[in-house]
Amino acid sequence: MRFGGNDDGSLGAMTLNLSADEVLTTTRSVRKRLDFDKPVPRDVLMECLDIALQAPTGSNNQGWQWVFVEDPEKKKAIADIYRTNATPYLAMEKPATGDMRDDQRPRVEDSARYLNEHLEKVPVMLIPCLQGKPQDAVSGASAGYWGSLLPAVWSFMLALRSRGLGSAWTTLHLLGDGERQAAEILGIPFDNYSQAGLFPIAYTKGTDFRRAKRLPAEQLTHWDTW
Repeated sequence: MRFGGNDDGSLGAMTLNLSADEVLTTTRSVRKRLDFDKPVPRDVLMECLDIALQAPTGSNNQGWQWVFVEDPEKKKAIADIYRTNATPYLAMEKPATGDMRDDQRPRVEDSARYLNEHLEKVPVMLIPCLQGKPQDAVSGASAGYWGSLLPAVWSFMLALRSRGLGSAWTTLHLLGDGERQAAEILGIPFDNYSQAGLFPIAYTKGTDFRRAKRLPAEQLTHWDTW
């Protein structure tokens, strides 16, 4: 590991000796390997967020807000909202895809159930928000709307990975009345801001994450026509 540097010359959080390509290809959805017992310092989170805020945002609007949750009672309340939606979803039978994803599904679902059962134990949760409500937006406007936040969220996850932390991109708490309930718990102005997800954050148990098995790029690529 090495220490990163800050603009004022001070040392930042320790970072792993990973190339850009290694960070991009080994940032996984981490659930079972989240360390519930190791505290996550706020300065590390702010360092990651400072990096994330360099991501593109439509018309340089920067309409994002970032809600970190450390309070145990609030984490439990948010986890309960998530669990209300996740438990029946995880019990549903998923359609077969006829490829490698069928073989991977049991492991993924087992990992998701673990997070569902232990979500409130993570040291920190993050709910990124974006100004506006895109429910009635046409495709182009909706793409532009979320495109002003999601690159920054992914950059935040990459910054976590490079510092030995992990997370998982979850959205199940948003279903039904869940988004409104979470907004009430955290004081998020529900009528003016949309939540992009719920991210459990913790140091990881080990840092030896590898590339995931994916469908080959050739199978997913089109040139000049579908």
